[in-house]
Amino acid sequence: MSKLVTIFGGSGFVGRYVAQRMAREGWRVRVATRDPNEALFVRTYGAVGQVEPVFCNIRDEASVRCALTGADAVVNCVAVLTEKGRNSFQAIHVDGAARIARLAAEEGVARLVHISALGADPASASGYSRSKAEGEAAVLAAFPRAMILRPSVLFGAEDKFFNRFAAMTRFGPVLPIVGGDSRFQPVYVDDLARAVVAGVLGTSGPGIYELGGPETLTLRALVGKMLGLVRRRRLVVNLPFGIARPMAAIMRLVQTLSLGIIPAQFTRDQLIDLSRDNVVPDGARGFRQLGIEPVAMDAVLPDYLWRFRPSGQFAAIKESAKNLRKA
Repeated sequence: MSKLVTIFGGSGFVGRYVAQRMAREGWRVRVATRDPNEALFVRTYGAVGQVEPVFCNIRDEASVRCALTGADAVVNCVAVLTEKGRNSFQAIHVDGAARIARLAAEEGVARLVHISALGADPASASGYSRSKAEGEAAVLAAFPRAMILRPSVLFGAEDKFFNRFAAMTRFGPVLPIVGGDSRFQPVYVDDLARAVVAGVLGTSGPGIYELGGPETLTLRALVGKMLGLVRRRRLVVNLPFGIARPMAAIMRLVQTLSLGIIPAQFTRDQLIDLSRDNVVPDGARGFRQLGIEPVAMDAVLPDYLWRFRPSGQFAAIKESAKNLRKA
């Protein structure tokens, strides 16, 4: 019988790419998600019955154990960018990750891959980055041979990075950003999935891997690249942190008073993280040690950012028509 991998958060941005690759490897894939009915699309990733969504809330011990039962490998893709209700950084990044690792060890799972984030730091003033580091420590305490992957900002068709900035270009001539001089090494989401597969199959060893793409650019330069691809001219304004901080506090208050109906555009934690570079430190193990050549942004971004162009899919045709001579 084919081996079984349980992917927590397998219907999310990262998880769906991991699920597809594991299905192509011939594994049975169990996608653990809070709403299986919203994740039925994962069934198309493999043969009939090969990929199945199941209910699981990583805050609940019984559902996590049930999702792990019989699994040969486990992947944890669950994360939150902002806290909402019971889904706090502590509950998801620390307690949830620890629960998955502990129960995986108890169930005799052979391999565990945990997705963290570049910049995870137990001493960080950012609750997000601090909880990521605490979650890593909890995972390794329960499952010492786990593989931990720390990617920089991710890009791909469903991302919340380039898509978000591109959507903002539709609302006016000014595009505000914060932390414009901070550097990033964007990682293609499918390259991260390839790294996960290497850990699940055992072709790469356990430990921490810090993953950055082939290009290191400032946030301002990344936004400039996006503007060129969507064929829009916008005045990019880099807001000083001294102005952005009170704005974040006001946004947080509005979000709270509206019961989450009006989400904050950015948070205090995000400002803290934007104030420092998000790049792979010298000497760290990364894609090279995994035998993976990361994909450049230019090979992927045009495939999904075209929809933000003023003429959408017809932009290239219009640009070509300008070169035609009038008869």
